[in-house]
Amino acid sequence: MLLLAAIYGSLVRYWFATTGDTRVIGIIGVLLGLYICAQPAANAVDLLFFQRDAVRQLSRGWPGIGWLALNALVLLVGWLVIVIGTTRLTSG
Repeated sequence: MLLLAAIYGSLVRYWFATTGDTRVIGIIGVLLGLYICAQPAANAVDLLFFQRDAVRQLSRGWPGIGWLALNALVLLVGWLVIVIGTTRLTSG
């Protein structure tokens, strides 16, 4: 997912510089950001509502904390892609 965000970032940088078409880049960004955020958000909902004991198990060791940190990182990157896409979409 992080690789997809990096590809989108390069697309924004180079395609916008050559074509100047902000609507297509914005639409791609919003859809890609939603796709990137989907799995970590599903993991968070599953963890909070359906696996309450898993929260205690995750907080006991470094692998659990690493898993939570990676999900948070992917969610943050997906959110940034959505913001960049929305900004490109709404800019004239």
